[in-house]
Amino acid sequence: MKTPQRLEPLLEDGLIDDVVRQLMSGKEATVYVVRCGDDVRCAKVYKEANKRSFRQSVDYTEGRKVKNSRQGRAMAKGSKFGRESQEAAWQSAEVDALYRLANAGVRVPEPYNFYEGVLLMELVTDANGNAAPRLNDVTFSAEDARIHHGTLIKEVVRMLCAGIVHGDLSEFNILMSADGPVIIDLPQAVDAAGNNNASEMLERDVRNLSDYFGRFAPELLTTQYGKEIWALYAHGDLTLETPLTGRFRQSTKAVDLKGVMREIEDTKKAEEARLLRIAEAKAEDAVRAK
Repeated sequence: MKTPQRLEPLLEDGLIDDVVRQLMSGKEATVYVVRCGDDVRCAKVYKEANKRSFRQSVDYTEGRKVKNSRQGRAMAKGSKFGRESQEAAWQSAEVDALYRLANAGVRVPEPYNFYEGVLLMELVTDANGNAAPRLNDVTFSAEDARIHHGTLIKEVVRMLCAGIVHGDLSEFNILMSADGPVIIDLPQAVDAAGNNNASEMLERDVRNLSDYFGRFAPELLTTQYGKEIWALYAHGDLTLETPLTGRFRQSTKAVDLKGVMREIEDTKKAEEARLLRIAEAKAEDAVRAK
């Protein structure tokens, strides 16, 4: 096929060797199957803001940091530089979340590079080596639906323990690979501790999962994993090993809001400290390499 203009810099710089075909075109990006040496991967080319149907709602962008105050002012004013900065921040949000979640062991495509506005990552495949179908294109038995629902609930927990809420999770952005479901499409991912809408988004993500898998296993429709998971997280009791029941009883006791906010702030500070340590370690490695 003819090489798309946005992929030409990757060909010229040797990051990819060939563009095989277009895989899909969605509301925010077009994805191509590309060849890198002996490996087949995919390249996600983000659409320009005026050609994208997904809006950068303040619900999603709240709490996101910009590189400097000049960028922040420009984005607030809506200047050309501000719009360009906002677009770059929107794209890098997915890249940052993808690397962060992959490092945390979440079932997401492995990222390889982000270059000239193109995200190069693993091509998720089915048992025959073909591009994996989306969850909404697959039919399940009741037992398989329960298994995959349980897997994805654990992935939601793993994401939250890494400080991230997907924000737009549904059967349309989960791929069914040979090894089980894989979560994709993360430009709207939010910081769990820094976004006031995070709890509502997490509950919606989990509700989307129960609504979809409930078509095959109706008992999942009455579960309340979202509220249960967030309540455990807000109280600092959520871990990867925390047993979940899918039941939730609203407490009638007065909420210690200040205490909850302190715990969320402590979690946020701990995550920032962890990222700082990683950055310092990388800087030291770079110095030693010289």
